[in-house]
Amino acid sequence: MAELIVNTGALLQNYRRYADAGQVIPILKGNGYGLGAQPLRDLLARQGVTLFACATPEEALALAEKLSKMIQYDTTSYANVAEVEKFLGFHKVLEELFPLVHEKLEKTEIDGNLLFYWKGKSSEKPILLMSHQDVVPAEGEWVHAPFSGDIAEGKVWGRGASDTKASVMAFFQAVEELLSEGFVPPTDVYLASSCTEEWGGDGAPKIVAELQRRGIELFLVCDEGGAIITEPIGGIHGNFAMVGVFEKGKADVKFTARSNGGHASAPSKGTPIARLSAFVNEVETHSPFRKKLLPEVSAMFTELAPYAGFGMKLVFGNVWLFGPVLKAVMPAISAQAGAMLKTTIAFTVQKGSDAYNVLPQEAYVGANMRFIPHQGEKESLEIIKKVAGKYGLETEVLHANDYTPPVDIHGEAFHLVEQTIADTFPGLPSSPYVMTGATDAQFYQPICKSCIRFAPVVYGPEQMKGMHGLNENIEYNCLPGAVRFYKNLIRAEK
Repeated sequence: MAELIVNTGALLQNYRRYADAGQVIPILKGNGYGLGAQPLRDLLARQGVTLFACATPEEALALAEKLSKMIQYDTTSYANVAEVEKFLGFHKVLEELFPLVHEKLEKTEIDGNLLFYWKGKSSEKPILLMSHQDVVPAEGEWVHAPFSGDIAEGKVWGRGASDTKASVMAFFQAVEELLSEGFVPPTDVYLASSCTEEWGGDGAPKIVAELQRRGIELFLVCDEGGAIITEPIGGIHGNFAMVGVFEKGKADVKFTARSNGGHASAPSKGTPIARLSAFVNEVETHSPFRKKLLPEVSAMFTELAPYAGFGMKLVFGNVWLFGPVLKAVMPAISAQAGAMLKTTIAFTVQKGSDAYNVLPQEAYVGANMRFIPHQGEKESLEIIKKVAGKYGLETEVLHANDYTPPVDIHGEAFHLVEQTIADTFPGLPSSPYVMTGATDAQFYQPICKSCIRFAPVVYGPEQMKGMHGLNENIEYNCLPGAVRFYKNLIRAEK
């Protein structure tokens, strides 16, 4: 590992060059022109620059090449389609890339899902590192073919680059390097990777069942979800370690309107589509769900306050006073932040008549709901069913699961992750984060009270746009930091 000693005055003058090259610059030594390293780290963090002990270009490229080989193997998964042989083929790629992991650790394969066990000096407070192998289908026209694994423009391109083969590569590489040093972890370490995450399948539950069979209670699960995110909320510029502490629940719900049908030339009032439209309009314009600043969300605003402009800093830094203002304006500033305040509903599917001149006897809209702890699955579904009833609609819940219990943000496990972030990325601000999407971590709740969602890679606007979309990629200069994070987490005394 190389560490560059720089003159702080010159660095202040040229930091934007480093930021544009990938948001990463080396740790600073000394006081330079009288400005200490920590104040400079804080200053640059506000400008979107993450600092850590830098890797050589050769190290970053070597990791990019490993990730590229993983991307080149297509691990697309489809709901309720078992393709075990496909994933067994991917496991051979992992064995070629990480031979010591496969030689030294105890491997368990369950229908294409992976579990590795690394015996530590103690079996108390075991930890589990995880991300999934599978990826979503790649459609449309890509600049670089979706399974090319091309390395170009400082990035590794292809489906799974950021979601989530980068983090799989990083924790496998971390263990590979520690094994090469003869390291023995202070406590037992597990590595897990399911092949059904993208459609919420039974892969992770099978791994959990195996751990339950062994009688394992985990101290910490570290999954994907949060990350080092560029501008996590509109108006908050820079990179921030956003650490996911719980997931909202979710449901797919169908709302159906019925009638006797008829010819469109003589329509009666209150046709199915008219009633559905009125229902959707009411929900969209007057949300029936209550906004609340949960402790984890208040903590997030408090952590982000120092990096905001004056107005936002004043509001974020005094949530006790400006809570009502925040609840009112956040959805307009950031849809992501607004979703952390309440249960949400998004209408995603609709169907009416098969002909333009026929009034439908049945029409429906489908919606995806995400439940917040203060109005969980039961209450939120009752609320929306009551609104739908005003318009004579039938409500059918196709699938539902509630939110996960929040991690204790004052607890030992959360503080361990925060400290590891600070040790790995000096000067990088970190904050609790509410997961509005879903991950495999939800299935580990029965065996772990601290399921944390954090992948130590940088997701800028381009990476966020590419996830599940076109031209997915990851900037490969962030990969050495990801490996270092996992190594530090494994080394840490629990």
